Amino acid sequence: MAISREDVLHVSKLARLELSEAEIEKFTGQLGDILDYISKLNELDTKDVPPTAHVLEITNVFREDKVDAPRIGSIEEIAPEFHKGHFRVPKVIE
Repeated sequence: MAISREDVLHVSKLARLELSEAEIEKFTGQLGDILDYISKLNELDTKDVPPTAHVLEITNVFREDKVDAPRIGSIEEIAPEFHKGHFRVPKVIE
C-alpha cells in the first residue's frame, strides 16, 4: 500500500509535528514500507488462532481477602484527637 506525501503531511498536522522536506520524503518511504509489511501479515491464515490480549499467558496474582487482627491496639489509641468515632485533623483549606 502506497502512502502519499499528503498523507504524511496530514499525519504530521494531526500530531502537531513540523517536518522538513527531507523528513517528509524519509517518512513517506518508511511509512510505505510499514504498510507493505502489514499487508503481508494480512495474507497469513489465522483461522485457527484464538484471539489474545497478550502474547504470554498471564494471570493475576491476588491473595485471598481475609480479615486480620489489627497489628496495633486500637486506632483511637494512636490518634492525636479522636472523639465520638471521628478524627480531628488540622484545617488544610483556608
